[in-house]
Amino acid sequence: QASLDWGKKEMGLAWPWPREIYSALLDFCARGGARSVAFDVVFTEPSFYGVADDETFGAAIGRTRAFVAALYIGGETAGDAAAWPEGVLEPWPVFDGLSDWLRTRTARAHREVRAAFPVPELVQPGLAWGNVSDQPDFDGVFRRAALFRVFDGRAVPSLGLAAWLADQKAAGSNVTIRLEPEWLHVGDRRIPIDRRGRATLRFLGRSGTHPSFSAASVIQSELRLREGGEPVVDPETLRDSYVFFGFSAPGLLDLRPTPISRVFPGVEIHTTMLDNLLSISYLRDARSGAVVLVTLLLAFLSGVAVTLGRKAWQNVVAFAVFLPIPLVAGFVGYRAGVWWPVAVGETAVLLALVGAVVVNYATEGRQKAFIKSAFKFYLGETIIDQLLADPSRLTLGGEKRELTIFFSDIEKFSSFSERLDPTRLIGLLNEYLSEMGEIIKEEGGYLDKFIGDAIVAFWNAPVAQPDHAARACRAALLCQRKLAERRAEWQEKYGAEVKMRIGLNTGDVTVGNMGSRDRFNYTVLGDAANLASRLEGANKAFGTYMMVSESTWMKTGGVFAGRELSRLTVVGRKQPVGVYEPTGLPGEPRPEWHADFERALHLFFEVKFGEARPLFERQTEDPASRAYAERCRMYMANPPAGWDGVWSLTEKG
Repeated sequence: QASLDWGKKEMGLAWPWPREIYSALLDFCARGGARSVAFDVVFTEPSFYGVADDETFGAAIGRTRAFVAALYIGGETAGDAAAWPEGVLEPWPVFDGLSDWLRTRTARAHREVRAAFPVPELVQPGLAWGNVSDQPDFDGVFRRAALFRVFDGRAVPSLGLAAWLADQKAAGSNVTIRLEPEWLHVGDRRIPIDRRGRATLRFLGRSGTHPSFSAASVIQSELRLREGGEPVVDPETLRDSYVFFGFSAPGLLDLRPTPISRVFPGVEIHTTMLDNLLSISYLRDARSGAVVLVTLLLAFLSGVAVTLGRKAWQNVVAFAVFLPIPLVAGFVGYRAGVWWPVAVGETAVLLALVGAVVVNYATEGRQKAFIKSAFKFYLGETIIDQLLADPSRLTLGGEKRELTIFFSDIEKFSSFSERLDPTRLIGLLNEYLSEMGEIIKEEGGYLDKFIGDAIVAFWNAPVAQPDHAARACRAALLCQRKLAERRAEWQEKYGAEVKMRIGLNTGDVTVGNMGSRDRFNYTVLGDAANLASRLEGANKAFGTYMMVSESTWMKTGGVFAGRELSRLTVVGRKQPVGVYEPTGLPGEPRPEWHADFERALHLFFEVKFGEARPLFERQTEDPASRAYAERCRMYMANPPAGWDGVWSLTEKG
């Protein structure tokens, strides 16, 4: 990434760079006496800067000792070439035993049918070919690398192997490669491989284990040396080294997950392969029969240990003893040059331990069934699952905890409840409460109770939810939207226009199971819960349908669209509270006129009623603006003495 930034800032180069600039990089490697230079880039498309740009780069390739060009070999979508291009240099050397290997069932099942080659201007006499395609294991992790891929009957070495072979060829060495079951003989070196020709890599550490330099520093060094200046990197650093060029910037999409890092540059997989070759330190896969036998034995012993030890501390000891064994076996095997599949052993032991625990605690199933049946009407399944994992949270009693409380009521419910017959009234209420209740549960809320048409719910209990305020605001907005969707249908069906007001507040309350031993309810008590109810009623003074306290609004982090509504005191509470009206989910725009409202509100708080009133009167469709405009007129006629900007409510709503 630093090189990309340098190219843009110092050279005015956007990505992709002109290929001519890589010539300086190759010349620097030649100046330093590198053994070979391998590019982990397949230049399949002509340069954006024209054919001359490719020709300049190709000329630099031609004068580079032991240059390794990348090609990509794979399936139907790998590239345009279905056969080795006529007149293109053949890979070197020829693999002895390749024809026998190609007749194996595994080789036939993994035939490579397409390849991507560089543009012709870059294919120079004397270069070597290195394959850069590879496949991860079943879990998406790159533990192994193919030492070669076969395309059109030709074995093409991997980039790492090709870098070494190119140096040997340039030095005049006659290297032979012989392919045998489970082994690849490269000169006097013997590398263990699987049936697909892959070697298990011994990673030496995280990214950066091998010395690396940014492309920018190397290119700058060559340009300075040409002008007689001091280089950023001493070219002697590359003496007798194998040089690889590749990408590590996240945006260039050549990062791979490996056993030691989730983000590992693909080019360093090739350098690891070469390092293993030079040090003869590839890993051998453990015999499958031995893996199966040891895994089954460990699973059996761990299961027996838990079954015999029925006490909780005995189960903990069994987990502590048996779970690390596959990990230790993997570490010991790694030190001995053997790859032991840790995940297989860990999975088997864990399943055995958990299975035995389930058997031991089968009697607890009745308790869990009770929890599920008792709470399925109040909580979503995700929260219930967490409760099942820790039933002790349901002991009779309570605790002090910060919750966000939701209180809602249907506007003018008493008026139309008197008009509807009982059957239609109950039908309407059941539909309404079901729709709203499901949304609350889906957002992780606890559905405390229905009080006629009122809904009481809360978040952050019985299971902790760090984002409880945001969950509650989201649920409130979604409830209002669902109600808007169903309003016309219910009006036609039941003859009632249903609108609801919602109040939200966040604060410390007492929460727990309250009641007798035989009959109890998980609920909340406290001033914070009462305030949520008061805020629901306070909507009436402003003509709004959703009001949240300042404590709730601040807890959401300001991610919701909305506006500050007022500072008010409610009946039964002397302490003023700031209130807000959420109007949209995170990422949704807020209405433009909110800015005028907020300016007017600040003027109102500053006792500038004459300036605030015209701004409020602009929003003729907004009940809150109309309420403020009326209050401005009242205060202008009778200025309040010692007014502190607080709107005092005298009714519960």
